[in-house]
Order: sequence, then C-alpha cells, then structure tokens
Amino acid sequence: MRDNLTERSKQILEAIIEDYIVTAEPVGSRTVTRRHGLSLSPATVRNVMADLEEMGFLASPHTSAGRVPTDKAYRLYVDSLLGVRKVAREEREEIRKHCSLTGKDIGEVLHETSRMLSSVSHYMGIVVAPHFAANVLRHLEFVKLGGRRILVILVSQSGSVQNKIVETADDFSSNDLVRMSNYLNELLAGLTIAQVRNRLLEEMENAKTRYDALLSKALQLSQQSLPDKDSEVFIEGQSNILELPEFADVGRMKEIFRAFEEKGQLVGLLDQCLGAQGINIFIGAESRLSQMAGLSVITSTYMTGRNTLGVLGVIGPTRMGYAKVIPIVDYTAKMVSRLLEME
Repeated sequence: MRDNLTERSKQILEAIIEDYIVTAEPVGSRTVTRRHGLSLSPATVRNVMADLEEMGFLASPHTSAGRVPTDKAYRLYVDSLLGVRKVAREEREEIRKHCSLTGKDIGEVLHETSRMLSSVSHYMGIVVAPHFAANVLRHLEFVKLGGRRILVILVSQSGSVQNKIVETADDFSSNDLVRMSNYLNELLAGLTIAQVRNRLLEEMENAKTRYDALLSKALQLSQQSLPDKDSEVFIEGQSNILELPEFADVGRMKEIFRAFEEKGQLVGLLDQCLGAQGINIFIGAESRLSQMAGLSVITSTYMTGRNTLGVLGVIGPTRMGYAKVIPIVDYTAKMVSRLLEME
C-alpha cells in the first residue's frame, strides 16, 4: 500500500501528521495549505485526504471536518518520511549528568535514567533492569552462617549483587566453603548466569567431580543458589500523560495506569526487544495490548560487549515527537552501555 502513495500524497500526509503532533486537533485541508505553503488548492488537498482515509492512513472524528492520522500513518511516517534530528547539546549534557555511577549503585543509576528520560522527552521514561540470568558472573562466594545455613553471594560484571541463604544437609567448614568457591569461580568464569546453569549440569555428569565428594556438593549447592527473579522495572513520568488532551477521559486514564501498575504485560512487550539490538518502535495496536491503544513505545537495548542486558525507552501518545524522542532513547542506551562497560 505504501508504494501506491504519490509524492503529493506523502507530502500531505506528512503535513497532517506533523500538525497533529503539535496541536492534537483534527487537521483540515485549509490548515494544510495555509501552514505548509503547498501550491495546491484546498479542494485538491481534500480529495487527497479522502483517498488517504480510504487507504487507512487517516480517520475522521465525528465532531470535526478535519482528519487525524491512524497507527498505519504513523508507521509509514516513522519508517520512511521522518527526518530524525540530532540530540541537542543541552539534552546530551543532561543525559550524561544522570548516567553516572558516582556514589550510586547500578539500580540507582537505572532508576535515575528513567526519571531523566521522562524529563527530557516530557513523556514517560521506562527502564528494565537486567535479567540477572543475562549478566556475566564476576564472582561467587559462600559464607558460613549459624547452624547449617550458608549465605551465597553472586556478583555480576554489571555490578548487580544477589544474595541467597541456603539450608544444607552437610555441616561445611569455612575452609571447605573457600575451596568450593575457588573451584566454582574458576569453572564458571566469563559465563552468563543462564550459561552457568547448563555448565553446572554438564559438570555434574563429569566422573571426576562425582568422585570428589566436596566438588560434587559445591556443584549441587551452587545450583540451589541461582536466583529466579523477575527483572525490576522503573517507570517515571506517568503524570505527564495526564496533561495530554487525548487521555482526558477518566476511565481511559485508569486503564492506562492499571497497566503500568501491574507491569507484567508491559515487561512482556519490552522483553520482545531484548533479542533485537538497537531501536524498536511499537505504535498503538502494534503492541497487541489493549491498554496501550493510543500510545507508542520507543525502546533501545543497552549492553556490555555483545551481551544485551536490558531495555530502556519512552512511552508517549502515538502523536509523540518521534524526531526528538528516537535519538534521545538511542543516545541514552549508548551512554548506559558505556557506563556499564567501564564498570
């Protein structure tokens, strides 16, 4: 259908989308000719708009003679009409200021990043913290507690720390725990937590480790210790949505806020982006979440080396300023990635 659009149709559609992004008001033919200096009569523009509506790029609100863009129109706009601008200097400075580890742990930095994305975009900022299973293991340590309880400390290369207390049938000495820790750190060096699970299973089949009772128990203990925890999600700027005229309906607002409070479906959507590096854009119904109707999600992955750790982005109305938000999300993801690699 995109190939059926003439250059004139694309020009008029782009003008309507850009007007609607700014005003949130249905756009009429006279507005298009007046604001965009097109050497076309309003009647010609009206005919083109009627064709665009028939093709599914425009819709007519009942209360207005003007037209509004559809999700299909925004998709065409983002894919082939949009001129993405560079991140402004003051925006780069604000992003750099907040993407700093000085006096903060990784969790605080990611939370601060979601606030910053909201502040710079004027929409909602969202950051999904790394799935711990996606982290590369830096260090594992067993610490003896009272009785037969052991504290297991897992530290990832991204700086995340997971602690777990494990009850054992054996009364291990502190020296035993040191030997077990050293063995596992050497065995599992450079692996992600997800890869650790598979390596442990392979090693437990190894005749040598089955023969060495202590090493065998070290493998069993470490397998019990691996965390099974959902990723933490930081969402900031929900109140920015309240100010948008298209979400003035109270019932609609409650539906949106319920989706953000429950987070489960939203995380499922964002997890789809983990397998694809770089920018991902879901426009309105493309997310397949009923609560996201009228909203778009722009995300990018952040990584260390070749390992994708998590996703960050911006949620706003389908008429959001894509030309501004896309480079902000991209630049922020690169800054967070650089920060984690330095760490």
